[in-house]
Amino acid sequence: MIRILLPAHLRTLAKIPEHEVAVEVDGIPTQRLVLDALEARYPALRGTVRDHDTKKRRAFIRFFACEQDLSNEPLDDPLPEEVAVGKEPYMIIGAMAGG
Repeated sequence: MIRILLPAHLRTLAKIPEHEVAVEVDGIPTQRLVLDALEARYPALRGTVRDHDTKKRRAFIRFFACEQDLSNEPLDDPLPEEVAVGKEPYMIIGAMAGG
């Protein structure tokens, strides 16, 4: 199981009361597979984390795991082993903007 931490606004949108959700993926976990599984389980999140058509990350969304920013990493690269075995969460965070 892949543990995913979601920001409050996405939990509210998908009506998820918990701070963390878990999804299963087939094969070696990648960001793409995790996000596909998340959107399949919570259809209200489709288009909020990634663009509907291009499947690219939305501008003000960031991905982290094991204290690493994975936001600009290839979506098909394997996630860190700690995330794959459920020891560490995959985090989706709303980026901060402004001045």
